[in-house]
Amino acid sequence: MDRISALRNVEDALARFEQGECSLTDLEAEVRGVLRTYATDFDGELQAYRADGGDADGVVVLASSRPDARDRVQALVESPGRFEVTPVDP
Repeated sequence: MDRISALRNVEDALARFEQGECSLTDLEAEVRGVLRTYATDFDGELQAYRADGGDADGVVVLASSRPDARDRVQALVESPGRFEVTPVDP
């Protein structure tokens, strides 16, 4: 999914919410799904990586390599502890 498609999907979800066609909970779930699809189905030089372990557990970042992903996770999590990063399959 490209950025424009993701933005359109979020915009459509917001419109449905504004028209009373879905609840806030439904809106949040749909937007979360769009973002997860965008991140894990990313087209380009970057790939999604998920951190497993420590306080970084579950953090997903886009990076060009495993070492770059580790650096990005460490920059995002104050005290990540011990963790591994693995590619996320779309």
